[in-house]
Amino acid sequence: MADGSSSLAHSPAPAPLRHDWSVAEIQSLLNLPFPELMFRAQATHRATFDPTEIQISTLLSIKTGGCPEDCAYCPQSVVHEDSVKAEKLMAVEKVLEEARKAKAAGAGRFCMGAAWRSPKERDLETVCAMIEGVKELGLETCVTLGMLDDSQAMRLKDAGLDFYNHNLDTSPEYYGEIISTRTYQDRLDTLASVRDAGINVCCGGIVGMGEGETDRAGLIASLANLPAHPESVPINLLVRVEGTPLAKADEVSPLDFVRMIAAARITMPKSRVRLAAGRENMTDETQTLCFLAGANSIFYGERLLTTPNPQAQRDRALLQNLGMHTTGIGL
Repeated sequence: MADGSSSLAHSPAPAPLRHDWSVAEIQSLLNLPFPELMFRAQATHRATFDPTEIQISTLLSIKTGGCPEDCAYCPQSVVHEDSVKAEKLMAVEKVLEEARKAKAAGAGRFCMGAAWRSPKERDLETVCAMIEGVKELGLETCVTLGMLDDSQAMRLKDAGLDFYNHNLDTSPEYYGEIISTRTYQDRLDTLASVRDAGINVCCGGIVGMGEGETDRAGLIASLANLPAHPESVPINLLVRVEGTPLAKADEVSPLDFVRMIAAARITMPKSRVRLAAGRENMTDETQTLCFLAGANSIFYGERLLTTPNPQAQRDRALLQNLGMHTTGIGL
C-alpha cells in the first residue's frame, strides 16, 4: 500500500472552522454539480488529512436488545415486532477477548455499545472496568450507552474513556417522526455532559429514513453548529430491518449518500467522517466515491451492533486496490 508520506506536501490551507451554517447554505452545497462538490470536499479534506489514510474502528455490542426506546430504525427496541431478544451485559473478560481480536486485526479504536435508555450505576461500574481493560491493551476506547448526566460522564472520563458516541440521527424538524421516547434536547444535553467532561464526541446521523433533502441539510447543520465539531462523525445508511417501522423505507441513491459525506467533510473539516452502518449494501465503487468525498474512517469487522458489515477480507482488498493505508489512531 502507498505510505502517503508526501501526499500533504502541496495541500491547500485549512478552511476556518465555522459554527454558523444555515440549512439553506448546506442545501446549496448538496445541490452543487457533482464534480464541483467533490472538488470542494477533496480540497477541504487534503488541507487537514492524508487522503490515502483510513482510520479503523471495531464495534461490539456489549448488551443487546430490550431497549425501551422506540427508535423506528432499531431492531433492539422492545416496542417493535420481532425485536432482538434482550441479553445480559457481557462479562468484562469476554469483552477484552474481543478487543484483543480487534487489535490483532488492525483496529486502533474499540467501540462498545449497550442497548439502554441510560446506564444504571451497577452497569456503569462494569463498563468502566471494560474501558480500563481495553485501554491497557493500547486501544482507543469508545462507548455508546444512551443518555448520560454530568456525573456519569465524569465517571467514564475517570476510567479513561476517549470517545462517547451519541448520534443526533436526523434534523430537529424530522426527529419526531423517528423517535418519541427521547427529545432532541435530551441528545444535546448528553453531548454537552460528554464535552464538559473532556471526552471526545462521536456524533452523526442516519440517511434513508424517509427524510427530505431539507432534513438532510438540517442534520449536517445541527452537527456542524455544535459548540465544537464532533471529533468523529459517523454517517450511517439505513439498514432496513424487518419488524421495524422503516423496513420498507425507500432506498437512497448512492450519489445522494456520497453528497452527504461531502457536505459533512466541507462543514466539519477537521472531523473524522466515518462510513458506518450500511456499508454491507454498498458497492466498492460507492465506497470509493465516499473516500474521495472525504470519508476517512470505517468500522472494521463482520458485524456492527446487530447488522452485518463487510467482511474484513473485502475491506483489505478494496483499500489495497485503492493504494490506501490504515491507521488505528483516531486523532
